[in-house]
Amino acid sequence: MTGQASSKEYRLSFTEKAKKIVSQMSLEEKVALMSGNVTLAEMSDCFERPSADKHYNYYPYPAGGNQRLNVPELKFCDGPRGVVCGKSTCFPVTMARGATFDTELEEEIGEAVAREIRAYGGNFYGGVCINLPYNPGWGRSQETYGEDDFHIGQMGSALVKGVQKHNVIACIKHFAFNSMENGRFTASVEADPRTEREVYLQHFKDCIDSGAASVMSSYNLYQGIHCGQNGHLLNDILKKEWDFDGFVVSDFVWGVRDTVGSANNGLDVEMCNTHFYGQNLVDAVRNNQVPESKVDEAAVRIVRTLLAFSEADDPEKYPRSVIACQKHIALAKRAARESMTLIQNKNHVLPFNKKAAKKIAVIGPLANKENIGDHGSSRVFPPYAVTPAQGIANLMSSSEVDYYDGEDLDCAAEMAKKADAVVLVVGYNYDDEGEYLEPSGESMITKNVGGDRRKSLGLHENEINLIKKVGPVNPNTAVVLIGGNMITINEWKGSVPAILMAYYPGMEGGSAIAEALFGDINPGGKLPFVLVKNEKDLSALDWDSNKVTYQYYHGYAKLEKENVEPLLPYGFGLSYTTFAVSDAHFDVDGNDVKASCTVQNTGKIKGDEVIQLYIGFAHSSVDRPVKLLRGFQRITLEPGQKRVVNLTCPIKRLQYFDPESGKWKLEHMSYEGYIGTSSAKSDLLEGTFTV
Repeated sequence: MTGQASSKEYRLSFTEKAKKIVSQMSLEEKVALMSGNVTLAEMSDCFERPSADKHYNYYPYPAGGNQRLNVPELKFCDGPRGVVCGKSTCFPVTMARGATFDTELEEEIGEAVAREIRAYGGNFYGGVCINLPYNPGWGRSQETYGEDDFHIGQMGSALVKGVQKHNVIACIKHFAFNSMENGRFTASVEADPRTEREVYLQHFKDCIDSGAASVMSSYNLYQGIHCGQNGHLLNDILKKEWDFDGFVVSDFVWGVRDTVGSANNGLDVEMCNTHFYGQNLVDAVRNNQVPESKVDEAAVRIVRTLLAFSEADDPEKYPRSVIACQKHIALAKRAARESMTLIQNKNHVLPFNKKAAKKIAVIGPLANKENIGDHGSSRVFPPYAVTPAQGIANLMSSSEVDYYDGEDLDCAAEMAKKADAVVLVVGYNYDDEGEYLEPSGESMITKNVGGDRRKSLGLHENEINLIKKVGPVNPNTAVVLIGGNMITINEWKGSVPAILMAYYPGMEGGSAIAEALFGDINPGGKLPFVLVKNEKDLSALDWDSNKVTYQYYHGYAKLEKENVEPLLPYGFGLSYTTFAVSDAHFDVDGNDVKASCTVQNTGKIKGDEVIQLYIGFAHSSVDRPVKLLRGFQRITLEPGQKRVVNLTCPIKRLQYFDPESGKWKLEHMSYEGYIGTSSAKSDLLEGTFTV
């Protein structure tokens, strides 16, 4: 049965078999199950001198296993945007896929990733990154889906389901409060109980409820305790309250800080090397610092999960030929197409007229670079990557396509004047944002990669100057933004008519960008974050602080609560066609809130729209957001076509967490329902319902 390993009931059916196997093991063998088998020397060499043929995780990293008792090894493969091993399909980064608002597509991507992992001989996927960025300046936020916890939970759950359909263990990470890089090894995050449960943990529970079989702890501290030994997170909430049946692995190398603390507080596997576990854990048990029952529990969790996945029926075979196969590359291209987010289009400049565009100027420092995201642990080495300039040249092969990096502004302006269409490609790369690697004595890494290095959320000064110089000289100009999260545009948006947000769009990203600019596809992506006028409107954060407090409000919810108008709302995205939303209905049916509306394509070409459901809490007796996203669906409509869209929100998702009782509470009152095309009130139809 496809996907049976996602069933908790199925996995628990292996409990007695796992216990029997563990009972035959020595203490050393049980501890070996909890230990990674990769050396620091190998890790260091791969990070210091990466190449397409030898890089971090270029083969599945093994941990545990027991050949004597036929317990398979855990074989780890990283990568939120594809499999890090070998030369694999590189999908758009997770933030770009968040912009698709397409859970069906995300599940298909999960299946493709799992096929490639199986072809490499792996069985464990460490790429379901669902951390929530408190501030969009977080360098690694390209690895998650956006700023909204409900959206993250839905998209992450879809990825989990797709991965586990092919009997690959899906690991959700990093648990929890991991959304800063420069201080990720030292910072302690503080949060009140409602912020903890309602904002930062609920999307993890969504993925657990969808069947995720593994969890990775995070490097940072929470309430003064490292997350890899935080009993409140790992034991009390995850394993006891949520009844999680799988196992917890540490984040790599620095994720365990204390043998006794981690073993006693729910950390099951030290990855990807053995430093604090192994003989140190054996000694801790024999010295009565760690009860052997803790080791037994971890061993049973590990063996039970590995048996369940290894003995489940495979839906297909996994030859090496599936790696970066044409089917998967086509899926990566589809994801890039769906992610393209049109955020400005004055005078309907886009799409460019293909017949009239005989001479095209492609300008900018990123226009001809293979810029597919961070160079940290998420880096995928695809067999090729299409740059924006290449994509445009390939699509417009009968036109003259000229590329210039834009270094000399006068030269760039002259080039633009002579062109029929101008494309300015600007934004970020791995030097600006990405994973931070610690250059310390305890680390095998000797340099920094990425981190929270953006001095502002705007473009580099030279790029702003380029846009202001070139934009006004040609009315047929579009800016393409590359980056992993919010890029503010207020400073220069008046200099150009059109702006397309492309994120880091993967190995076929250049092709998708070209198709969007010249009308072969109709952009339908939506911003998975609010776009502010002023960075001061966002939650403030000291990236280098050792103690930070995450407040209850962030992103669009913060702006709405403070009555601050964003530049562009959450869920916003333009199209080359137009849509009309009508006939909104909201009611309660059993344990669900049901919402519906009629959507019509009122334009002349086919297009995609994302219908979004928000719930308001104006009558609440406690402090609540103005409204929160509680449902969404992406649809495709032909010109003139109408469709009724039905969205469902479980009533339990209206609850708030009561710190005094330690329980979730539902208020019986009148709620506001909003349905439409973004979080802006002007884009929503409103109604009420009573629970």
